Amino acid sequence: MPLIAHHDTPRRLQMITKDGFENWRQSASSQHRIWAEDHGFSANKNTSLVLPDQDGHIAAAMIGAGQNDYTDGAMASRLPQGAYQIEGDTPEQLALGFALDQYRYTRFKPSSSSPQTELVIADADQFKRLSAIVDGVNLARDLINTPANILTPQGLEDEARALAKRHGASIAVTIGDDLAVSYPAIHTVGRAAEIPPRLIDITWGDQGPLITLIGKGITFDSGGLDLKPSGGMEMMKKDMGGAAHVLGLAEVIMALGLKLRLRVLVPAAENAVSALSMRPLDVIDTAAGIPVEVGNTDAEGRLVLADAFHLATQDDPDLMIDFATLTGAARVAVGTELPALFCNDDALSQDFIRAGQQTGDPLWPLPLHAEYDRYLEGGYAALSSTGTSRYGGAITAALFLQRFVQKPVPWAHIDVMAWNLGPRPGHPKGGEAMGLRAALSLIEARL
Repeated sequence: MPLIAHHDTPRRLQMITKDGFENWRQSASSQHRIWAEDHGFSANKNTSLVLPDQDGHIAAAMIGAGQNDYTDGAMASRLPQGAYQIEGDTPEQLALGFALDQYRYTRFKPSSSSPQTELVIADADQFKRLSAIVDGVNLARDLINTPANILTPQGLEDEARALAKRHGASIAVTIGDDLAVSYPAIHTVGRAAEIPPRLIDITWGDQGPLITLIGKGITFDSGGLDLKPSGGMEMMKKDMGGAAHVLGLAEVIMALGLKLRLRVLVPAAENAVSALSMRPLDVIDTAAGIPVEVGNTDAEGRLVLADAFHLATQDDPDLMIDFATLTGAARVAVGTELPALFCNDDALSQDFIRAGQQTGDPLWPLPLHAEYDRYLEGGYAALSSTGTSRYGGAITAALFLQRFVQKPVPWAHIDVMAWNLGPRPGHPKGGEAMGLRAALSLIEARL
């Protein structure tokens, strides 16, 4: 863990703005002032300088900082290996950037792990909070990065059971004939795979508002009979990224002991190809009793979520949030680094956007444009899974899901990439939790 609670001899770390650099120069020793001048350091953002002691060892370091934010922390994490401590309070986002920048997935390549730079967090409460958030984000990253032959629907269940055990939560799993009867859409999507589908249901807490998290758990997506090209399958181990997000968020909530009642639903399945695969234009059953015409077998995520939504709304949650790697259309609209946010409540949408801005974990709102509902009604069943229009695919997917929010429940749908195509400060290449910290902030503000 890059964050530690204590170190006997930490190096001093100073986050210094360009405006504050002149004050530093006036109070610094002549040795350090000359050292900074010789290295051309002037506290520009994303620059750093280590300062030597009389023996030539590193005594301290300076980072050219902007707002002491997430990216400043990511820059600080790239200092020479050792333990550092900021004088005074450590901003939360800076510490998170410091820790999360150093994540590496090393399960199958342990020799590739790099030495860590450590940041001392002396305040016990802050250390507990930061450690919980880092653990939750990195759990989500680990799950997304795990190959699909290991993180099967059974593997995802095993991870959920381990999470529940760590925090004394209850867990129930519906599988087999019971799944086919109670949650037929989940069963239909996953019945072609070697490892059968299931619905994972975790509950925790006995007081406070009921917060329900739902995560799409498609552990691999071949596209089904509407088979993806090979290039389209290469990253499809990440198609359970929604499940990874809600399990990671649950890790943080339970570790912090937030005063709420938590429910986590993960419909887990592999969208495979066999004689049991669903076909384009099949009409399938759903838990809500709404027959759905399958517009494209590669649009399977919304089908498994439909059954989970129906179950979730039976309990009248105070807030329902789903994460899903749902549409390529969302990536076309807002790119790969910015999750698309849909809400059935304007105030909730505004609160979510604000939480994303405050945590450096942004989302961008897209509309639940009711006029596009008509595209979902052009088939031979009450509802088409994909609709008749080639345009606005992220919106029509969200409108499809809204049909299964059958009670007036505040609901946020996050269509997320869950993957960094390349590294950037605080965001290593590979699986990524996007919107998780924003969701935590939103939930905490409602307690």
